[in-house]
Amino acid sequence: MSVAIVGSGLAGFTAYATLRHGGLEPGEIVVFGMADDPAAAWRLRAAAIRQREMRSESDGHCLPTSFPGLAVRAAVRRRSARPLVESVLDRYHPSVDEFLSHVDELRERSGWDASLRRARIERVHAVRGGFELDGHGTFRHVLLAPGHPGLNVPEELRDDPRVVHSYAPHEYASTVTVVGAGLAAATEWLNALDAGAEVVSVRRREPVRRPLNVPRQYFSRRGLAGYHALGPEQRSALLRSLLEPSYPPGRRFDEPLARGACEGRFRVEPSVNGTEQVICATGFRRGVEHDPLLRALVEEHGLETAGHRLVLASDSTVPGLTDATRTLAVAGAPAQWAFPGADTLVGAKYAARGFLRRVQACPTP
Repeated sequence: MSVAIVGSGLAGFTAYATLRHGGLEPGEIVVFGMADDPAAAWRLRAAAIRQREMRSESDGHCLPTSFPGLAVRAAVRRRSARPLVESVLDRYHPSVDEFLSHVDELRERSGWDASLRRARIERVHAVRGGFELDGHGTFRHVLLAPGHPGLNVPEELRDDPRVVHSYAPHEYASTVTVVGAGLAAATEWLNALDAGAEVVSVRRREPVRRPLNVPRQYFSRRGLAGYHALGPEQRSALLRSLLEPSYPPGRRFDEPLARGACEGRFRVEPSVNGTEQVICATGFRRGVEHDPLLRALVEEHGLETAGHRLVLASDSTVPGLTDATRTLAVAGAPAQWAFPGADTLVGAKYAARGFLRRVQACPTP
């Protein structure tokens, strides 16, 4: 076997499905990870914030090709063209249940379980002819999909007994402060209001209102070409701006929040106050330094970083460790240098397709 995926989450799963579509058999791929269910972590987080539908649009699935996607499945099941029309207009958002059902079905038919090895890879060593993975063998082509390196809680709140992270299971007290202003925060505002709570929003800046967490232009070939043409400083600055909190525009959020404000149950304040509960909707830790696998890789091989990010080639491969005979690629959140929306399902497909091209182009020894 010459191909390995490190990470058994959704980014690794999407890469696996792409490799299978490209002609590789389950016996030719090894997936290293601690979770059998590729949606396990995502499933828990979505349940914690009571998420009901996907933010992603028609391409937000794990299938290796964009079409047919979940909109086509929904149209057939409902005997209605509406999902297809919504998809064309970038208005189709599958439910969480539809998405998870899709993952379960794809897992069963792709051979995922036959390729999975229960192991945590902590070191990747470049060796002659490929990469050695913690004593589990040497592989010519390796894709790293380590996922997020942990939940982010502001330093000043870490010892506060009232604090719970939005992505951890929780109920709602009668008075709640939500720290953050992205989609998770906006969802928690509505959840707490629905639970009858008085809600305080604490935020460092006003959120951007946009349909996707990254502007749609950066999911297009033209927009991505412009992004890849940016110099390191410009690219870093753009990525910092894209991390600004955002949630979709529309009545789904505006009407309940306006109603809560009129009832005296929703307001914005500059700092955490004396509420019974504090929910940190502050996302994940970011940066190579928070991921032990990537940090060790950078230190051992002297890889280039920009700020807290690993510098990657435009196809999500690691320069200096990838050549005509071997491939080391990165997918998921750590691959933003190559694709601004790398932590989305579309971003996972982008990295997976680049990885597949490298595998197919490499001569068989």
